[in-house]
Formats: sequence, structure tokens, C-alpha cells
Amino acid sequence: MRHSTVARPTPVRHGRLPVRRARGPVARLLAGIVAVAVVSVGAVAAYAVQDTVRSLKPSVHLVSAAGKAVTVPAVGAESGAVNILLAGTDTRTGQGGQFSSSQELAGSSGAGNNDVTMVLHLSADHQHATVISIPRDLMVPIPSCPTSNGGSTSPQDSAQFNTTLSTGGLSCVVLTAEALTGLSIPYAAEISFDGVSAMSNAVGGVPVCLATPLKDPYVGLNLPAGQQTLVGDQALAFVRSRHGVGDGSDLGRISNQQLFLSSLLRTVTSAGVLSNPITLFSLAKAATSNLTLSDTLSSPTTLVSIGLALKSVPLSAFVFLQYPAMTDPSNVNRVVPEPTGVDALKQALSTDTPVQLTGTTGNGTESATPAPSATPSGAPSTAATPAPSATPSAASGSASTGSTPAPTSSAVSLPSNVTGQTAAQQTCTKGN
Repeated sequence: MRHSTVARPTPVRHGRLPVRRARGPVARLLAGIVAVAVVSVGAVAAYAVQDTVRSLKPSVHLVSAAGKAVTVPAVGAESGAVNILLAGTDTRTGQGGQFSSSQELAGSSGAGNNDVTMVLHLSADHQHATVISIPRDLMVPIPSCPTSNGGSTSPQDSAQFNTTLSTGGLSCVVLTAEALTGLSIPYAAEISFDGVSAMSNAVGGVPVCLATPLKDPYVGLNLPAGQQTLVGDQALAFVRSRHGVGDGSDLGRISNQQLFLSSLLRTVTSAGVLSNPITLFSLAKAATSNLTLSDTLSSPTTLVSIGLALKSVPLSAFVFLQYPAMTDPSNVNRVVPEPTGVDALKQALSTDTPVQLTGTTGNGTESATPAPSATPSGAPSTAATPAPSATPSAASGSASTGSTPAPTSSAVSLPSNVTGQTAAQQTCTKGN
């Protein structure tokens, strides 16, 4: 099948969203940086805080489907469950580098589609988190969405999920995602191409493993097998690559993005990053300069509160999964929700229960095996290196190897056709 082309005394008040145009790890990064800046002393720290706040883009006002404004939580450590949506836009407006002229841009709309959409659910006890990737080619009902001029869009019985951003802005993406997950999502953000490059630069590169060479002329990527450390446009090309990964579908790309985010999360939570104020400030500036946040999320204190809540989640309890889907009977190039998997996922989310993956990591990745020889950050080496070790690195936390963790008695087991991995798992990309 081939397809075309994220702790506080007062409880979280979940609302629903509307107009304009979004990563669990992103909130964690932002919060960590701002928190370090706040507790630091001296003129440099004061400037860093001020400069980070100045870099925030104008926020997006969210209202409920009934038109009621979403309440911004009071300052303090976040308590209760937290739900955040991140939409990665494919807009080329204002984007430079190779993505301003790539072959992949031919059919791109100026408004931008949400080609990457992730929903983070943090449990009320802050002991587990689920990050759900919603396929861009998923055919779903699109509700009526509020527009910036006070009107509303017409509902659609069936449309491709990635059209929701260009149809009704970020709130429309959220309203549709709420129907798909059963969650109420009060926080949302949008990230563009430049944001991915900036974040990878801020941490000094993201290490990834390639089981086989990865070549994708559509995004200008040519990587040998082995361990690579990706920065800038190369990191962006890696997460954007579809034709070069797995079966060449968007579903294969999702598993590759989960690999990248798991590695990024391990890198960010390593002692070397979290204890370095300069790196943390760089992350904060990279994020705030390249994210458009909902007004419920734009306050640095809110970001800190959410980050403090996420801090207690072990990497092995951070589960990335693909929204349950199957081939659309009427169009083999599209997918539709798979009922059994959707029911199990909604049960877990509605009861705030951990999920247990029983399937594979996805057709774009596989479990890691023997230790690699690392290549320098930046351009890849010309010679292939051995596949990486399944033994977790120091940055990988309480990790398992590439295998699926053993189930827990309280977890909801998802059907084997639901793919994904934990942030602790070591996996490798399979080139197409």
C-alpha cells in the first residue's frame, strides 16, 4: 500500500479549539529551558529570559466549538492530565534552503496542510504519556470549524485529515483530532520546516541508526547505513522523507519520525543537555522562534508547568504510536480508521490507562542490533558502518532494547496492527 505524501494545584481545564493554524517533547524542551533561565542569576540570564519571550510569535486564540473562550490555567505546577496537539505544516511560505525548490514542492499549497499531526496525552498521575501520530492520508469526517471572521466552515462527511489546517486553521485540526481520540485538547501549536532544523541544531545533532542506506532525491537525502548524527536541513530531510523510507508511504514515514523523536527525547533528557544553560537557552529560542502557539500555551509559565509535569515520565513510559488505520476499501492510496484498534485506544485514553504495544515498530523501522561506529555531526560519511547496538546509551534512560516492552497488568493492549515504539527503544530506519 502506497500513500501520497508532538504539575499544578489547579486542575487542567480542557477546552476545545477554533481558528488559525503544532510535540510532547517540544513542550518538555520549552519548559526546561525557560525554567533554567528563570532560576539562573545575573544579567545574561535576565537577557536570555527577555529574549526568549520576545521570540514568541503571536498566539492563536482558541475557543470551544460552542464559541466559549478556553481558559488559560493559573501559574503553578501542572496537575491532572494534559493534552497537546502539534501540527507540522508543509507550507513553503518563508521557508528557505533546499525546501524552497525541491521537487516535492510542486503540488504544495500556500496555506499549508498539516502533513504531520501528533497528539500528546500525559496521564493525570504523570507516570505515562502517549503520543499519537495521525496519518495525513486518513479519511475522516471533518466538523464545522470556526473561522477568523466569525463564520464557520461547512462540515464534510469524509475528507483527508491533512486538509484540516488549510480548511479551518489550527482549531479545525484540533476539533477533528478530538473526535478521533475522544480527548479534549486545550493546547496546540504549529511548527514549520525551519523549526525542525533549528531544534536539531540546538542540541548539537540528533543521532539516528540506519539499517540500510537511505536515498530520497525528492528531499535531497543520501545517507549510508550505520549511525548518523543529523543536524539542520539534513535532520529536516530525514523526518520529511517518504519515498526513501520503508514502503515509500506516509505510514512508513510516521515510524521514521517516531524513531527521530525518540532519539531527540533521549538526547534532550541526557544529563549533558539538561545541565547546560546555554544549550537549554538555544532550545528555547529555537522553539519559540519557530512555533505558532495557541494562546493557552503561549505563556512561559504555562510551558514551565507542563514541562515540570512531563519531567517525571520515564522514557520507557513515553509511547509513540500510529493512529489505528487500515486501507480504504474505496481507495488503496488512502486509509480509514480501524475499528478494533480505535476502540482499544479510546478506552485507554478515556480511562487514563497506559497502552501496551503488541505490534511492530512500523514498516519504516526495525529493532536495533550490533554497535555502530559513530560518524561526525553534519555530512554523512561515505562508507557504511555496522548497524548499532541494542544496548541503550547513557542518554536513553530506563531503556529497553529494540524489542517491545513486556505488558503490565494495568495497561490496555493494542491490536498487533497498531505500530509504534517507546522513547527508550533503540530502532533503525529501513531505507526503501
